[in-house]
Amino acid sequence: MAMGNDIAPDRRTVLKGAALGAAAALPGMAMAKDDMAPIRAAIAAGHDAAIKRLRDWIALPTIAAEGRNTEAGCAYMMQLARDAGFQKVERVPTDGVPGVFATMDNGAKKTLALYFMYDVKQFDPAEWSSPPLEGRIVDRAGMGKVMIARGAINQKGPEAIVLQALHAMKAAGRKPPVNLVLVCEGEEEIGSPHFTQIVRRPDILAALRKCVGAVIPSAWQNPSDGGVVVNLGAKGIIECELISSGEKWGRGPAKDLHSSNKAIVDSPAWHLIEAMQTLVSDGGNTPAIDGWFEKVRALTPREKALIADSASKRDPVQAKKAMGIQHFIDDLPWPQVLEREAAMPTVNIEGLIAGYTGPGGKTILPSRAVAKLDMRLVPDQTFDDCVAKLKAHLAKRGYSDIEVKVSGGYDPTQTDENSSLIKAELAAYTRAGLKTSVYPRLSGSWPGFVFTSAPVSLPAGQFGFGHGSGAHAPDEYLVIDSANPKVLGMDDAAMGFVDFFYQIAATG
Repeated sequence: MAMGNDIAPDRRTVLKGAALGAAAALPGMAMAKDDMAPIRAAIAAGHDAAIKRLRDWIALPTIAAEGRNTEAGCAYMMQLARDAGFQKVERVPTDGVPGVFATMDNGAKKTLALYFMYDVKQFDPAEWSSPPLEGRIVDRAGMGKVMIARGAINQKGPEAIVLQALHAMKAAGRKPPVNLVLVCEGEEEIGSPHFTQIVRRPDILAALRKCVGAVIPSAWQNPSDGGVVVNLGAKGIIECELISSGEKWGRGPAKDLHSSNKAIVDSPAWHLIEAMQTLVSDGGNTPAIDGWFEKVRALTPREKALIADSASKRDPVQAKKAMGIQHFIDDLPWPQVLEREAAMPTVNIEGLIAGYTGPGGKTILPSRAVAKLDMRLVPDQTFDDCVAKLKAHLAKRGYSDIEVKVSGGYDPTQTDENSSLIKAELAAYTRAGLKTSVYPRLSGSWPGFVFTSAPVSLPAGQFGFGHGSGAHAPDEYLVIDSANPKVLGMDDAAMGFVDFFYQIAATG
């Protein structure tokens, strides 16, 4: 669906023209041309309010791993939904952090589900160039004015763009052309351990079953050419800790000892390292857990064709630059890099904690060592099966004393490229003049499986305009006012979501 020319047009000009001419482009959109101009004016008039809305939201971080602002964050999410025009807004209790369920009945024939998360990752202010909860707007070379903040791109910024679109439609006196069902959680960053309790509640499940699909907002335009990748799925994930202790092992110290005792006392830290080494091969690049690949589904010929097409439209040099790396694993050719990205499950070390980690040295023999791991899963692996295999693998090798503490996770997700949701995404991107490629699955994870699997069984994916980066890292940012003619700023990205609502209404 990419444009044939190599030079990308000014996206702001294209999108404005596409929006104003959308009635001619889409069947069943007789009112779209009249609707768009007032909405665009309302977006411009509400720009400062939209910035304040995002900045205020960022100032209230919900961090599930720390138990921080869980109730306040839920209440704030509920108020955001009410302010955006959702008529019914409800707190949904779970066995963990509460979620939010909201509906907007616009008297439309079709209904779209929106997935929001109101939690963010932890942060260390010392690592940031500006305070992570301040939402400071600064100039960034090649980008324009960007907001630096925790949650700017993951996920409050893209969600705020959707809210901005809804506020503008309300201010312009235009009802969205689709009904909306909003489901939100505050635990995505710890693996969504209770999200199924929200989605599978009978009344929420009934509302979702009326939807044509579910979307998580995104802002992933490539700054080099403005292009977007339409992912047909995402990898699943297991987040866990492996904990080695002298107390549980029965060897090594029950409390930290002077390191001179290493000559006669076993080390729980080395015990953990030896156990972890059995989990992988090839320098950590290939999982080696017993049975890990027995359910892995090979790429289909169609998926390989999509990857080859995507490789032809994406720049490996730009990809390396964006990640700050010089090499891909094994220096593979670009098409094979993308095949591996889509098809390879992973075992990743997030962090290692043992003994003294402060300035200088401290000669101790630690009594306890912890490894924080995440494992990305591909079709047809499942969360439950892989957790069981991890525990069995360790036990078989004499490491049954090492505690496997699972904090969250979920199965992979997959959506048919011929679904009406994917067709609508591609149509909206193409009308805006964006270069697109279709890719089998996101290498990251989001809990889309709750939508794509039974009992909901909907197509699901990411959608949005604009750009940001730095998720989970210091100086995470979202482009507010773009100086890059190939990337949309916040206001135009909101206009793009308005157009997407019309596209959903018109797609068969």
